[in-house]
Amino acid sequence: MKRRTLMLLVVAMLTAPASSQEKGGVDLTGSYDVVPNWMKPIEDGVTTYVVGVFAASPDRILVTATGATPGKQVGTINLKAPGAKLDHLMMVMDRNGRVVEEWRQWFPLWGNPHVPRVNPYDPEKHVWFIDREAQQIFELTSDGKTLVKALGEKGVAAADDKHFGRPAEIAWLPDGTAFVADGYQNRRVVKLDKNGKFIMAWGTEGQGPGQFGGIVHCVAVDANHRVYVADAGNHRVQIFDENGKYLDQWALPSPAHIMVTQDQSVWILDLSAQRILKYNTEGKLLTYWGTAGDFPGGYNGPHDFSVDSEGSLYIDMGFGHRIEKYVPRPGADRSRLVGQPMK
Repeated sequence: MKRRTLMLLVVAMLTAPASSQEKGGVDLTGSYDVVPNWMKPIEDGVTTYVVGVFAASPDRILVTATGATPGKQVGTINLKAPGAKLDHLMMVMDRNGRVVEEWRQWFPLWGNPHVPRVNPYDPEKHVWFIDREAQQIFELTSDGKTLVKALGEKGVAAADDKHFGRPAEIAWLPDGTAFVADGYQNRRVVKLDKNGKFIMAWGTEGQGPGQFGGIVHCVAVDANHRVYVADAGNHRVQIFDENGKYLDQWALPSPAHIMVTQDQSVWILDLSAQRILKYNTEGKLLTYWGTAGDFPGGYNGPHDFSVDSEGSLYIDMGFGHRIEKYVPRPGADRSRLVGQPMK
């Protein structure tokens, strides 16, 4: 208890505004206050390897996990370790970080997830489940009770018009056109029509413009239909037009997730830098914050993030096995708050 109190005191001192002290200080959480221990234990005595987060609403936070192991663990999951299990694949948490739903009826159909997503232009707010290991993408109703469609063939990886190779992410245009970061095995972006039909794909293995090295981890789009792709293996974000024409690239250590907000700011979570960064659409760095650490607000393998309609920010700390919740600080500099996503 004393250790936890001391830890919270240290965090409070680190995040204190500059105006409240004469010297020192660290910009640990930007214009936010962290909610300590927001995510409640999912299963007693078990480490759950959360990997993705999407705030469907302030009281409905979608969370994916790649499995669980007994005891307290650090780092990525080894499903061959004693007691490891594929479990808690898709959960819904309330605003207090408690699990209120698990979509277990679909577990036999799924392999192992990456991230959950909702198309911001869909009035029915269907949930998309990106299944990295099943080689598929699933669309479900917002309550998770009905499967609408499944793209790809279960367990079959290929780089053609009917398959994926461990897909990682999906993003949409207002007309329903979708782009898939494909992904952990393939090295390409796939473009689909509003019905999920293959239109085209671009990308090969390599380091040149339009090529990808390592994981094609994330895809996002802006108001001008420019497509931003996290090319983590080549330490950059590449930008294309909606038909795959190479436009530009920005250097970053290891971009994990990209979000373009309504004001056309580009927010990037970087796994290696252990921070979140804000750019304009021309690639100019505007602000950033964050530092490595396994304390409330500290970054430990940041992998995914989302923002709810109240402005609260949720970051998946992949190696820390938790979702952190950050709330805007009273009187915060709003230019340093992650805005609302495109819609």
